[in-house]
Amino acid sequence: MPILESVEVNPKVKPTATVIWLHGLGSNGHDFEAILPELNLPANAPVRFIFPHAPSMPVTVNGGMVMPAWYDILEMGIGRKLDKEQLLESSEKISGLIDRERARGIASDRIVLAGFSQGGAVAYQTALTYPHPLAGLLALSTYFPTAKGIKTAAANRQIPIEVMHGSYDPVVLPSLGKAAVEDLEDLGYAPQWRVYPMEHQVCMQQVKEIAAWLKHILKLG
Repeated sequence: MPILESVEVNPKVKPTATVIWLHGLGSNGHDFEAILPELNLPANAPVRFIFPHAPSMPVTVNGGMVMPAWYDILEMGIGRKLDKEQLLESSEKISGLIDRERARGIASDRIVLAGFSQGGAVAYQTALTYPHPLAGLLALSTYFPTAKGIKTAAANRQIPIEVMHGSYDPVVLPSLGKAAVEDLEDLGYAPQWRVYPMEHQVCMQQVKEIAAWLKHILKLG
């Protein structure tokens, strides 16, 4: 399987950790690249950031318009229907990026997986099934559509999970984010649930807390 094209931002020093960050529907890898200065990580932080581009495909709920997407969405709403096979294929591609980082000398437990909206759904599937321990999972304004049938990996039973959502999100309702947390708890995980007074977006308070979380789990100065 070919490696996904990505935006890659390398540190000034030799990287010892990697954050792989997945964008949402209709966006691309440049979407969250702009957030890096706002994280205000230490100047010498040895962290590589990878922002993969989703492939372009027709999206049913958008009238079949071709756009970057990790999978097709067939219906919106609480019980939204999606192309699960495409989601699983995207998850395999993200696993391929993790494998490549390990081949480049980054230990798996120094790799963080993050995802926004559609990207978060893929991140859930990938992180919880990856066969080597990861540093953490960051789920932003997203949901967990594969929760009921997922075969989780023992290596990531203790993975730190941050789940963040906007209380006014009209795209991925807060109830979907909370349902993901409950599904995680049912599977034996201990996610942290944070809600912010915003819609389907990110806010500065959230960015500060993401930065603090990354510094903690990656042991950055």
